[in-house]
Amino acid sequence: MADGYTQSEQKPIVVKIIEPPNKELGGLSDVLLGSLGLTGILVLGALVAALIFGSVLFWIRSRTGL
Repeated sequence: MADGYTQSEQKPIVVKIIEPPNKELGGLSDVLLGSLGLTGILVLGALVAALIFGSVLFWIRSRTGL
């Protein structure tokens, strides 16, 4: 079988595989950091409110002379 297909020289096919950036993990870390930041703000606000409320109660109780 002397057809041109078997005896012709073929150029190699080069395939370059590029991994896409993993956006899912980046989005997950953004969500986690955002939720931790929001939780921190809420806890800090609760502590400040408790300190103010306790100070007011302490001040009122010291004024009444119980």
